[in-house]
Amino acid sequence: MEFNDYKQYDAMGLAGLIAKKEVSPAEVLEAAISRAEAVNPKLNAIVHTMYGKARESVHLPLPSGPFTGVPFLMKDLEMSLAGEPMSSGCVGMKHYIPNFDSYAVQRMKAAGLVIFGKTNTPELGVTPYTEPVLWGPTKNPWNLSKTPGGSSGGSAAAIAAGIVPMATAGDGGGSIRIPASACGLFGLKPSRGRISLGPDNGQAWSGLVSSFAISRTVRDSAAFLDTLQGAEPGDPFILKSPERPYLEESKREPGKLRIAYSIQHPFDDKVHPECIRAVLQTTELLQSLGHEVEEIPLPYGEDILTKTFFMMLGDVAADLEAMGKLRGKPLKKNEVEITTWLLNLLGKAYSAKEVVAAHNDWNTISRRFGDIHRTYDLWLCPTLSRPPFTIGDLQSNALETFALKVGIHLGIVKYFKGTSIVDMIAKRTLSYIPYTPIANMTGQPSMSVPLHWTEDGLPVGMMFTGRMCEEDVLIRLAAQLEQARPWKDKWAEV
Repeated sequence: MEFNDYKQYDAMGLAGLIAKKEVSPAEVLEAAISRAEAVNPKLNAIVHTMYGKARESVHLPLPSGPFTGVPFLMKDLEMSLAGEPMSSGCVGMKHYIPNFDSYAVQRMKAAGLVIFGKTNTPELGVTPYTEPVLWGPTKNPWNLSKTPGGSSGGSAAAIAAGIVPMATAGDGGGSIRIPASACGLFGLKPSRGRISLGPDNGQAWSGLVSSFAISRTVRDSAAFLDTLQGAEPGDPFILKSPERPYLEESKREPGKLRIAYSIQHPFDDKVHPECIRAVLQTTELLQSLGHEVEEIPLPYGEDILTKTFFMMLGDVAADLEAMGKLRGKPLKKNEVEITTWLLNLLGKAYSAKEVVAAHNDWNTISRRFGDIHRTYDLWLCPTLSRPPFTIGDLQSNALETFALKVGIHLGIVKYFKGTSIVDMIAKRTLSYIPYTPIANMTGQPSMSVPLHWTEDGLPVGMMFTGRMCEEDVLIRLAAQLEQARPWKDKWAEV
């Protein structure tokens, strides 16, 4: 199977060919591996390969499922795959190998997916760009000097380059939607609790994280959500089951929707003109499809991000301690990137009262969006405040790095709380992602849809956020937009 044939099909399409015996799982796998070997040296999207195991598996009877024989990649974070390294982008965890499959991975295998590699991620998934010290930066297939976003940047780059049509991703502050936007793909973050994080976690990052996937087509994400959705024993959340399979929803009309949109930035920063243009063009498209669209002021300010969301610091500290237990000895500061170590020390410096107060503010923003959804079915905004930036642009500069090293060496990082240096680091990162973390705090489903490309060929995603548990509404609208403005056959020249 040549690449020009392979790239025409999404995951459901490949599964259909295999089911009809028009092509074998082995032939499809070799096409994926061939593409990976051709483009991964340029992209650095895949950091661990399992070609031998995958080749063995496709010559054995595969489980019968919706994706039988489809080549697949996993993000090297959040989900455990028995017998394979799980570094989480961290030098100190490079050799950690779990001995069990996460519940979601068990379901992936049962669905017939053929896992043949793991993709790059920033350390612990804490940044919206993929530039870990351990593996080096992943590059965007649309422009190799640009970021593919993060933290699921490796997965997104691999899909955009045609290695696979779909791969796992996780979203604790936008990490599905950010790289989907940066790489011109479809990225859905499900409702909190829709997919089990077990047995590794009950609620990761205090409930911010949803694990799922990025895909090239809406129907792939819909069918994959059917595969993964549903609680497992011991899960802290049990959501009502969908009325119909999500794949069926992708074939249904959305009806007339009321959609609010916002284009302000919560900081003093300006939203890039291309992102504003993309939103306004999207509102015109929505109106032409029969939807009602109305602008509203941005429903929150910068404190929700810099003080409330940024309190995930405690979870970073807890993660590092948990990782030390997994590998059998505590992680040391020379085994962790300096910014992650700073977040770890700051997390330890905040009191339980401060953390609880911040989490109480999650309720404030949840109620605010609950009120918005009394009137509107969806909220629309740019996924990101600007198109993909040049790799390295959001890294700490030399002066900041020096100050952090001195503070860590002298043991005075706890006094950095609320200082300009921490504020600068937080704002520099959050100014790029001023919209995505909101749905992580509220738990709502949210998606990035690839509806715009800049004049110089960079993707710009549009983010739609819906009511809790209403992934069906998002999927129906996404399918309608995909039909009205197709993106599946837009390809980056790698």
